Amino acid sequence: MLAVAAAVIVTFLFLDFTGTLHAWLGWMAKIQFLPAFLALHVGIVIALVLLTVLLGRVYCSVICPLGVFQDFIAWLSKKRRKNRYSFSPAVSWLRYSVLALFVLAMLGGVGSFVALLEPYSAYGRIVSNLFAPVYQWGNNGLAYLAERADSYAFYETDVWVRSWLVFGVAAVTLVVIVLLAWRNGRTYCNTVCPVGTLLGFFSRYSLFRPVIRAEGCVSCSLCARQCKASCIDYKNHKIDYSRCVACMDCLDACKHDAIRFGNRLKEAGTKDIHDTADDGVDPTRRKFFSLVALLTAGMTLKAQEKKVDGGLAVIEDKKVPERAMAIVPPGAVSARHFAQHCTGCQLCVSVCENQVLRPSMDWQKLMQPEMSYERGYCRPECTKCADVCPAGAIRPITVAEKSAIQIGHAVWVKANCIPLTDGVSCGNCARHCPGGAIQMVNSVPGDGHSLKIPVVNEERCIGCGACENLCPARPFSAIYVEGHEVHRVL
Repeated sequence: MLAVAAAVIVTFLFLDFTGTLHAWLGWMAKIQFLPAFLALHVGIVIALVLLTVLLGRVYCSVICPLGVFQDFIAWLSKKRRKNRYSFSPAVSWLRYSVLALFVLAMLGGVGSFVALLEPYSAYGRIVSNLFAPVYQWGNNGLAYLAERADSYAFYETDVWVRSWLVFGVAAVTLVVIVLLAWRNGRTYCNTVCPVGTLLGFFSRYSLFRPVIRAEGCVSCSLCARQCKASCIDYKNHKIDYSRCVACMDCLDACKHDAIRFGNRLKEAGTKDIHDTADDGVDPTRRKFFSLVALLTAGMTLKAQEKKVDGGLAVIEDKKVPERAMAIVPPGAVSARHFAQHCTGCQLCVSVCENQVLRPSMDWQKLMQPEMSYERGYCRPECTKCADVCPAGAIRPITVAEKSAIQIGHAVWVKANCIPLTDGVSCGNCARHCPGGAIQMVNSVPGDGHSLKIPVVNEERCIGCGACENLCPARPFSAIYVEGHEVHRVL
C-alpha cells in the first residue's frame, strides 16, 4: 500500500497542471535519491542510505515511482503466467559500467545521459509526455460539460507536444520498461539503473533481510520462480542482496517456512528465528512492513521540513528565434548551475501554466527544460517552477525576488517591426512590459509625426518575454529575449 500511495502521489504531481498538489505533496519529489543529492539535501540522502543499510533496497520497492511501475507491469504479466522467474547471475560488469558512465556524465555536464537513465526523471518524462495529454483531454471534456451546466469547477487547458524528440524518447523508454518488466520483472533495476546499482552496494550489508534456512529448504524453487529480481539461488540457498528489492514475495511463496525475515548478525547462530503465527501469516513479514511504514513516515515528515483574430483571419504560428544563449528560469542562478543540477524530470514543465518551459533540443542538455515565449511569457508573479524543483536546479525564490532577477534582455529586430514593415503604429511591446524597460521613440529623429519604434533599456529588462510573446509580427517577433549565462539581480 505504501508503494502504491507513493507512486500515485508522484504521478499526480506530474499530471496536476495547476500546481495545487505541490503545496501539500511536493515533498514526495524531493525525497527521490538523485534530486535530493543534487539539491544537497544531505539529511534525505543519509536517511535513504541508512534505510538501505537497515532494510535493503526499500527505496526501489516503495519510493521510486519507476520501480513501482515495473512491479505493476510484472503483476499484470503474472496474471497470465505464474511462477515464470528463475535465478540469473548478476551482470556486474554491465551494472557498474553504466554507473561509472553515469557518474562521468554528471561530472562532465552531459545532462542528456544523466536524464536518460535516472529512474525518477525517466518516469516523469513518461507521465508528462504520454499520460498527461490523456489526463488533460479528460479535464477538457469535463470543462465542456461543466460549462453547459453553468459551472466553473473545471477550465480548459491547451494540450500540445512540447518536443517531439523528447516525446519519442519517453515512448521508447516506456516500451523498453514495459517489455523488460513483462518478461523478467526488475531487469531494468538490476542491470541498467544507476541508482539501483549504487543502493545495491549498500544493501549487501543490510541488517534486516530475508534469509534461506538450508535445513528447512526442500529445493522446490517456488521462491526463485516468484522473485522478480531473479536474485534467489535456491540450489545453494543464497540470495544476492545487492539485487534484492525487499519486496518479500519469497516469504509468501515458500510453503515450508524455509525463508524468514531476520537479523543478519544472528544468522549464523540462529537456526529458527520465530514460529509462524496461528493465522498462517509470518510475523517476521508483518514486522518488516511495520518497520518500513514507520521509517518511511518519519523520513517523509522530515522531507516536508485558439488561433484566430476575431474569428476572421488565421494567425500564423510564431517560430523560435535563434538565441545565442538559452534562457533558464529565474532561480537557476546560471546556465552552468542549472545544467549541473537538472535531472530532466520535467516536473517544472508540467506545472508551467504559461507554457514557457519546454525540453531542450540541444544534445548536451537534451530533456532539460529551457524557456521560449511562442505560447506565453514568464509572469513576474509566478514562481511555480522554483517551488516544485526537487533537485535544486531552480532555487526557491519569492515573487519580489523574481521581479528583480535578470535572466536575459530584449533585443529589437528592425527588419521585423510592424511600424517599419507595414507603416502602422504598434507599441505592443512597450505597453505590456511589466518593468517599463521599453520606450517608444520616433523612427525619424526630430520628426514628431513619424511612427514610433521601441528602444530597450537593458539595465531594466528582466527577460520575462512579454514583449516577444505579444509582438504581433509573424512568423518571427520583432523583439526577442537573449538569455544570460549568469543571472544578475537588478
